[in-house]
Amino acid sequence: MLLGTYYDALTLHRNNKKVYARFNIPHAVVSTCRINGGLRDDITTLLNHQSCEPCNHTLARAASVVREPEAYLERICREEDLDHTTCASLGTAANMNYTAVESLEFKELTVVAVATGGVEANAGRAGDPAHYHETDGTFIHESHPDKKPTPGTINIMVFINRTLNRGALVRAIITATEAKSAALQELSVNSRYSPELATGTGTDQMGIACQQGDEIPLTSSGKHTKLGELIGKTVKKAVKRTLKLQNELTPQGQRSIKIHIERLGTDKTKMLEGISKFLDEKTATLLKNNFDSVNRDPLAVAAAAALMHLRDKWAWGILPKGCMKEIWSSQGAQLAAAVSGNIHQIPDYYQRLSQTLITVDDIHLLQLLYQAMAMGFKEKWKNN
Repeated sequence: MLLGTYYDALTLHRNNKKVYARFNIPHAVVSTCRINGGLRDDITTLLNHQSCEPCNHTLARAASVVREPEAYLERICREEDLDHTTCASLGTAANMNYTAVESLEFKELTVVAVATGGVEANAGRAGDPAHYHETDGTFIHESHPDKKPTPGTINIMVFINRTLNRGALVRAIITATEAKSAALQELSVNSRYSPELATGTGTDQMGIACQQGDEIPLTSSGKHTKLGELIGKTVKKAVKRTLKLQNELTPQGQRSIKIHIERLGTDKTKMLEGISKFLDEKTATLLKNNFDSVNRDPLAVAAAAALMHLRDKWAWGILPKGCMKEIWSSQGAQLAAAVSGNIHQIPDYYQRLSQTLITVDDIHLLQLLYQAMAMGFKEKWKNN
């Protein structure tokens, strides 16, 4: 199926679990592709394909990506009558029907961004603990060798209708990567490997192509240039849209206390258990039956999100540890007031929370969150 024709130089197609761009005129390409990757002037096709389903789906064909990457590339190219020697290929478990395409223009500039992605299980932050070490052509699992890799990959292809010099083409990867990370930041995507916010996944891939011609090459693709602006806007929008389709990940869906605090090692079950410890049985049952009335309340989410942001400011060294008991207790009181609807009780909430917050760490922050929500919910219905 033809998805579109762009700047009279490339056609975008989707077929048989693949989305690929065929260049009608020469393009320079920089990519992270395992075969035919790096900086190339001879690429005729940039391809993204689904090699398996995201969960519990092991195929001999997909496994050959690692063992026999050249043979695998030749096989999938043959299905579309493509030349595998001039094809750069990205792989993923994401559904190609969820591909997002965004394009923008400014004067003579055109930028097209194409993205697929999933982040539910594999989102991480740069610098998170890694599990693999590559040596002598083999990946060794340094921890939990029986644990299988989790699915989740953001693949991005960017196409530019102008000639870029080599430096500007490589620089475009930085701009596009920043845009991807900005999309995840704006969606408050949590790392699955640390108590931090995610900047990507462990398997993200990218390919960027620019038209080749006799014109004076552009020398910059950073965010001070209109080219960089177009790259940033199209990539961020495409990443957000594909995550909405693949994971149902939306700003409205992220309005949840649970989602904001789960990077501390909690989930709905643990939250209910933790909050219920501060409630009598009747009130705990009421909360369990009406969890989302608290979990998704805008004022309560705002207070919890602010508390998590203050936690990050401490973790990043901006706020001193010596002040965090007062800071967390104060913001925890705000959370309790948001749940109860009684702002006049904030001084009392603060006093009670500050007396029980013993240590400044993620474990005790989580307990403070539970206690604050319990205080507020108990107060909300104490006279009814």
